[in-house]
Amino acid sequence: MSANEPILPQGAGYGVVVGIGLFFSAFMLCLTAIQARYTGFSPKNSEEFNSASRSVKPGLIASGIVSAWTWAATLLQSSAVAYKDGISGPWWYGAGATVQVLLFAQLAAKLKLNAPHAHTWLEIVAARWGTVAHLVFMFFGLATNIIVSSMLILGGSATVTALTGMNTIAACFLIPLGVAIYVVVGGMRATLLCDYTHTTVLFAIIFVFVFTVYATSEKIGSFSAMHALLAKAAADQPVSGNAQGSYLTMRSKNGLIFGVINVIGNFATVFQDQAYWQRAIASRPATCVKAYLLGGLAWFAIPFMFSTTLGLAAVALRGDPDMRVLSPEDVSAGLPASAAAAAILGQSGAAALLVVLFLAVTSATSAELIAVSSILTYDVYKKYFNPKATEDQILKVSHAMVAFFAIVMGLLGLIFFYIGISMGWLYEFMGVVLGSAVVPIAMCITWKKANKWGCISGSILGFCAGVVAWLVTTSALNGGSLTVTTTGGDLEMLAGNLASIGVGGIVTLVTSLIWPEGFDFEPTRAINRPVHHEKAPSHGAPSVDDSESEKKRHSTDISEEPVSAEAAAAEEERELDPVALKKSFDIAAWASVILTLVMLIIIPLPLFFAQTVYGVGGLTAWVVIGMIWAFCSAISVVLYPLYESRAALSLIGRGIVKDIFAKGSGKFVEPHSETTA
Repeated sequence: MSANEPILPQGAGYGVVVGIGLFFSAFMLCLTAIQARYTGFSPKNSEEFNSASRSVKPGLIASGIVSAWTWAATLLQSSAVAYKDGISGPWWYGAGATVQVLLFAQLAAKLKLNAPHAHTWLEIVAARWGTVAHLVFMFFGLATNIIVSSMLILGGSATVTALTGMNTIAACFLIPLGVAIYVVVGGMRATLLCDYTHTTVLFAIIFVFVFTVYATSEKIGSFSAMHALLAKAAADQPVSGNAQGSYLTMRSKNGLIFGVINVIGNFATVFQDQAYWQRAIASRPATCVKAYLLGGLAWFAIPFMFSTTLGLAAVALRGDPDMRVLSPEDVSAGLPASAAAAAILGQSGAAALLVVLFLAVTSATSAELIAVSSILTYDVYKKYFNPKATEDQILKVSHAMVAFFAIVMGLLGLIFFYIGISMGWLYEFMGVVLGSAVVPIAMCITWKKANKWGCISGSILGFCAGVVAWLVTTSALNGGSLTVTTTGGDLEMLAGNLASIGVGGIVTLVTSLIWPEGFDFEPTRAINRPVHHEKAPSHGAPSVDDSESEKKRHSTDISEEPVSAEAAAAEEERELDPVALKKSFDIAAWASVILTLVMLIIIPLPLFFAQTVYGVGGLTAWVVIGMIWAFCSAISVVLYPLYESRAALSLIGRGIVKDIFAKGSGKFVEPHSETTA
């Protein structure tokens, strides 16, 4: 069999896509039944379905962030960048997409302070600036979801087809439809629990690849062998723009350019993607900052170690009889990882990569489905068609929108596949059309002086500037030729990305400084405020009684977690203390800015300018540090959520035991309400 033929039978592709999809649907049904019987949270409640009653603890939110941020591109594009640029690629991919999640912790804190009961970030835009701004930013929000969803389906279907020969059209539709089933059944909380299982399997398989490549493989099996093979590959085919043409250096011109594109593009896909706002909304107010800082740092290890392993292995094994010959189109489609996995571990490696990729695609797809469902339900249906929609109507529309967008995702994947647009092209392109709205959206949520028309015009002008700069640069560098290939070049995409976010940000900031607004955020705090609350949270210093109550609540935080929607709502109100939330924002600001400087400037730039080509010891240290980071990440998003949820797990366990020995006695009963004043 040729190395370029599918290593797995076609049935394996259908088995994974359909079989695992159905397995998780059944798993979700079980989780939903357990949740409804043994806890006070029912997914038949629209608030629980869309935002998990805003009561999820930081470990599970962090695990959900890791899962939602682990796209097909996380595994495939990171390995493709490592294959092209060497060890700088994994760093720039990981760091360039981690800092946005860290910085988003500031927006999460401001969300809880300025709009604690909102369902979507677009509701905040509408409450502050009205219908025109709402529609303009909805375009950017839905465009973000469309591009992210297209990348998920393109990357997933390309790899499934490469590994199994499965029909690409079938893969485009079966992947999102299988996910839609379990999202409709379970809602936000059960989706987070499925995300947790995906993350657990993901880390397990990554560790298998890491230890196989660097410890046990006959083809590589050690750091010194990897170093020798990479040095030989560089001698045979030097890397343009790298120090001495080596794969073992951070001095990579193309790596740095990709890093800038990556940073800009991913600001758009975090700040404008409802999936990340949804996790902030679902989080408990007191711990949302912790969740985002933890999730961002934990996620870094996934693309960094995955691509440092399989991306570099694909280079090291170039010319090996078991290694697929990769064309530039294959690299853009993200196939170096699958080729390396198949070459090193044969069918088992291909199967493991197929499973881990499918889990990454489905978990990110589930996040996109419920995110778009929330926007279409609350920002289209409820705002423009039925402002007085009942609980049942909102839930039915939410379910219908999940199914609708699953079909749209399949169609998008199909369209881009047939016009020849790959996942890698879309990944670098997203910042060109989306980057202009990043600064306006952040300012809307966080800055009282942000000017409405400045932010709207900044978004539109930045969008136009980004597209014009991208096309003009492409034409200038390629003699007037505008094709998918020429428009996908690094410098061309860099020009569009910089123009988009730069013009959008400058117009927003300049107009807001010249014509500042004086917004007090009271209209946004009033969004969906529960009617039984007689007063809004005070913005003065808390009273002595409040302080004592807060101390008492923190002292019993772990053992007395809310076990029903009513208890969660009461707990949320207690945690919406303006003083504590402002403190959380300050922590988020300092921590995220310092970590961003470390990851984008303090570590990589000195290494870039040093032009060092690493020896065996340097490569060993680089990989071992990555392994330690990956282990810490696994502990924080696999083991820590179990520890923090031990009280809830104990409650469910006791209920199940009661049902086994005395049928019907284990069902959850709401405790008698106590005064919480």
